[in-house]
Amino acid sequence: MPAFDYKKAYKDLYEPKAAPAIIDVPAISFIAVRGEGDPNEEGGAYQNAVELLYGVAYTLKMSEKAGYKIDGYFDYVVPPLEGFWWQPGVKGVDLTHKESFHWISAIRTPDFVTEGDVKWAVETASKKKKRDFSAVEFLTITEGLCVQCLHVGPYDSEPETVAAMHRFIDEMGYETDFSDTRFHHEIYLSDPRKVSPEKLKTVIRHPIKNRYAALRKA
Repeated sequence: MPAFDYKKAYKDLYEPKAAPAIIDVPAISFIAVRGEGDPNEEGGAYQNAVELLYGVAYTLKMSEKAGYKIDGYFDYVVPPLEGFWWQPGVKGVDLTHKESFHWISAIRTPDFVTEGDVKWAVETASKKKKRDFSAVEFLTITEGLCVQCLHVGPYDSEPETVAAMHRFIDEMGYETDFSDTRFHHEIYLSDPRKVSPEKLKTVIRHPIKNRYAALRKA
């Protein structure tokens, strides 16, 4: 039996069309690392966070071979890397000032993975790789109502896709709803080390709310 693939099983979350659409995102659990700064900085905090995440993600995936039993475990494909991004005082993100980014880098975990399992994986990876993985945490996020779209191309051209998303929600009677718990969200379907910039595929997701419902409450 092939390994369970979240991208294929939940196409509404991981394979949106290249046109904006509204989606209600349920609670999803992740392993995550928080940080600040330009993600393109060579050897910087973001690149370190990604390495830590994959180390723990594959420790969890290979847990049975390590003799650690997780209740309900089944073989699965490690889901794609995701990122939640924000900047103080900015509604959404400003790609011209990447040095001011705050971020949560994350990889989805299967539903059977618990906080205790993540703690085991962090300790196991730290011992095996002789590296500190303690920055990796178990995190559940409920995004709720969002607009999302598939962006094809370099990351720096994302503002064009974001503008189309915002025109769409305005026409549909919604508005963005960024806050200190609702962020600009990206899901990286391509590996930038293997795919040319013009062919990169990224899911972009923004939190929204019904504009007219807010007016009625006012």
